[in-house]
Amino acid sequence: MKRSWSLLCLILILAVSLTACESDPSAKTTLEVTPTTAPVAPDKIEAFKEAPMLNKLVGSGTLKPVAERMPAKEEIMVEKVLEETGVYGGDWKLPWTGPNDRWTVGQPTEEPLFRFSKDGSTVEPNVAKGYDVNKDSTEFTIYLRKGMKWSDGMPFTADDVLFYWEHMLTKETFGKKIYDAYYSVDPVTGDKALATVTKVDDYTFKVKHKYPSVQFLERVAIDNKWFFAPAHFQKTILPEFIGNDKALEVAKKWGFEDTKSFLVATGYYYWIYPQIPTLRAWVAKNDPNSDQFIMERNPYYWKVDAAGNQLPYMDRIVASKVQDPAQRILGSLAGDFNLLDFDFKDFTVLKENEKKANFRVIPWNTPSWSSAGIELNQTIDDPNLRKLFQDIKFREALSIAVDRKEVSEIVTNGLGAPQQASVPEGLVGYQKGWAEQWSEFNPKKANQILDDLGLTKRDKNNFRLNADGSDLTITIIEPNTSTASFLELVKKYYEAIGIKVDTKVVDQGTHQEMKYSNKIPATTENISVVNVSFRPDTLVPLRVLTPWYGHYGLYTQSNGKEGVKPEGDVALILDYWNKVKASATKDEINKWSNEIVKLHQKNQWVIGYAGPTPKLIVASNKMHNVPKDLIYCDEFRSIGHGHPSQFFIK
Repeated sequence: MKRSWSLLCLILILAVSLTACESDPSAKTTLEVTPTTAPVAPDKIEAFKEAPMLNKLVGSGTLKPVAERMPAKEEIMVEKVLEETGVYGGDWKLPWTGPNDRWTVGQPTEEPLFRFSKDGSTVEPNVAKGYDVNKDSTEFTIYLRKGMKWSDGMPFTADDVLFYWEHMLTKETFGKKIYDAYYSVDPVTGDKALATVTKVDDYTFKVKHKYPSVQFLERVAIDNKWFFAPAHFQKTILPEFIGNDKALEVAKKWGFEDTKSFLVATGYYYWIYPQIPTLRAWVAKNDPNSDQFIMERNPYYWKVDAAGNQLPYMDRIVASKVQDPAQRILGSLAGDFNLLDFDFKDFTVLKENEKKANFRVIPWNTPSWSSAGIELNQTIDDPNLRKLFQDIKFREALSIAVDRKEVSEIVTNGLGAPQQASVPEGLVGYQKGWAEQWSEFNPKKANQILDDLGLTKRDKNNFRLNADGSDLTITIIEPNTSTASFLELVKKYYEAIGIKVDTKVVDQGTHQEMKYSNKIPATTENISVVNVSFRPDTLVPLRVLTPWYGHYGLYTQSNGKEGVKPEGDVALILDYWNKVKASATKDEINKWSNEIVKLHQKNQWVIGYAGPTPKLIVASNKMHNVPKDLIYCDEFRSIGHGHPSQFFIK
């Protein structure tokens, strides 16, 4: 049982592929429907149906008939249902903590230009109808759906893509730098070149790269899922169009103190604001600061099932504000929530109450390297700690000092195997034998290693001192208390070999600030990545994100103006990443991605004490069409990977 769930994901997840990228330039790769579409072409559907709540509005004359609200008949996307054709009505009820918890409703409702296929091996059109790509993967022609509309009924066209590109993304109006997806790399010099985006016609645009960009669509599906924005709305708030004074005035009317924070919220986290049109199945209807945040079906949603029923099936998403994480469990047991996710630590109480609470616990696999581990900041300011943390023998000592069997049983209820942090079998980058590396419990050897490193001086409490006689304490800083039981074990075992440990809990915002200021010596943050070539951020120091590489990421992000210059194997990782970006074939991408992972195996910057555990999806027994065998990860948008517009309540 310990390995069974994690092994499911291992067979499902992927090798890098993009078949369209290797096609002949004359070959047509445009898709009228996605590969997951039911075997009914949209133009074969005789009539379209809609939810009763919309039908009433049509009857009263306040809404146009469904056929007039959707794209041209042959352009409509037919979404495949998992089990059966659903019925209309009902609310998707879930908890959230308020507007800052926006991804809870953001990920499940996201509608990207291209989305990942079920097993994650490639992408398929979604908002886009299809694409063509030339032989060397330098030119992508992307087709949109004719007649498609925003949630306010205004046309969605290539102008919305160009507007986003020219007036928002490249001008960084919403606080994000131009995503890596839009740069191609010279395979010889390593120079980067920004793509050009041009309009072909109202429903076609072209992206041209100077150098091959084999994984452009996959990178867009991760880096910049919504490669578009409602131009007609953004023109009413962007300073470029209304001036700085007017923009500030508008921002303050919305409740923001300055224009910068306002544009970040409305340009990036737009889905929680009722004023902003979207392409999502559900759109915001009230103030996100309310005790219950409501999203209601989009009358202009552009997907149907095979019977011609306009999706989504459920009328609303109702997110109820909770203060204490325990309310998630209690609310599920009481029937207040009907579809949400939990971490493995809640497995026992959820399984014990399945029948009584009338829900089912569905394990979705994750691409995590471990479920209980420690990251040591390689660039921490303290020179003594930095020297130790960068010493591979010190990391080995901390690894073998802990009894993984006890961690597995106490922290993961035996669901996470007692093993090292490593790429799970079945994923790109898997290395045979890595899970066993430094995994034996050997405190005698750990003590000897520390003695050999010169850590022989002790204080009055028998804790080791630095070679210069100063205090040696590893402070583990966490953003919440969920890892308390694991940290108790870590503290016990580290201190048994003379390494004093202090634990500190700060709020999430402070934890983020401490990451940016390089003030986190150690933390339990985990590595979870489907494929390094898809999303390298946690393995490659490209920006300030993951504690193990600390300010190496700031150095790269600032082009060497700030941070700590990467050296040795960390510098080599960046070199290999540049080779990934410059690769002209999938084989090359796989080769250099594998080299990056091998350096992580060699150095073990992230020390794991228990293997990956599943994400638990708790669904009411009245909720249907919820998949049982998917991969839960940020790249695939968590529950959104199950295509929630086809979920329904029976």
